Amino acid sequence: MNKIKRDNGMDIRSLQYFITVAEELNITKAAEKLHMSQPPLSAQIKGLEAELGTQLFIRGNRRLKLTECGQLLYRRAKEIISLTDKTKSEIHSMGEGVRGTISIGLVEGMAPDIAAEWFVGFLNIHPNIRFRILDGSTDDLLEKMRSGLISLAVITSPCDHSLLHSFHVGEERIAALMNKSHPLAEYGGNEIKITDLEGESLIVPSRKVFIDTIYRWFREVGAEPRIVCEMDSYLDAAALAGKMVGISIFPRTAYIPNDYLVFRELEGEDKTIEYLFVWRKGHPLPSIEEYFIDFVKELVEEYYE
Repeated sequence: MNKIKRDNGMDIRSLQYFITVAEELNITKAAEKLHMSQPPLSAQIKGLEAELGTQLFIRGNRRLKLTECGQLLYRRAKEIISLTDKTKSEIHSMGEGVRGTISIGLVEGMAPDIAAEWFVGFLNIHPNIRFRILDGSTDDLLEKMRSGLISLAVITSPCDHSLLHSFHVGEERIAALMNKSHPLAEYGGNEIKITDLEGESLIVPSRKVFIDTIYRWFREVGAEPRIVCEMDSYLDAAALAGKMVGISIFPRTAYIPNDYLVFRELEGEDKTIEYLFVWRKGHPLPSIEEYFIDFVKELVEEYYE
């Protein structure tokens, strides 16, 4: 009676072995990391090469080197393993109800107001979810995203679209905040022009792209801004404006009603700021965060229809 030969093929385990060898580039070290002996690991790699009909490694005296085919398999194997883990997690979540923590950053300004509706709606559907919310400037939040503290964020434009996925979630006017005793506070109406701010001490956001935009606005009217202070915190900038350090140029929601401050929106259609929902490209997200992204997209699409 002939024995049936079992062919495992390019299964998940063999891909995991291959990934470890590709990252260590040393069979002995890879075997130690996998808690197995060297011969069966070498046999696994040779079997994988035989199945694919190509060489995956160039073998040197002490160190391996991935071939071009090996580099392609490494990228694909990482994607397959990630998708496998994600699928397991999704099936597990479906069995017991979606649960977990979503870490999201919200830039100061209108972002908390924008996101509040998302949180309420998502929690109604998935009551076992918790949100961990971090705030800060756009640059702060992008740094937190790079370090892994958050996966999602609502920031102000612009952003690097080569590194981030993004979509538009809102916009608001830029306003000048000042002490109510300032002469500009007595202007009729709710708007002032850039020319009205010529020679005034200005408190502005510390983000370079915003400062560059302010300089452009002034150059368009043949003037230069007199910036005396750069700040990240909207609330602190408003406080300094209230104490007559200068006029604060921030999004409209930086204005906190009190007895000392008034605001005047800057005249012009380009005197607005855009809010973007962002997450990193090339970084797989937990299922619950992908669910949340899809949920927010649907809400935004409905709003702008």
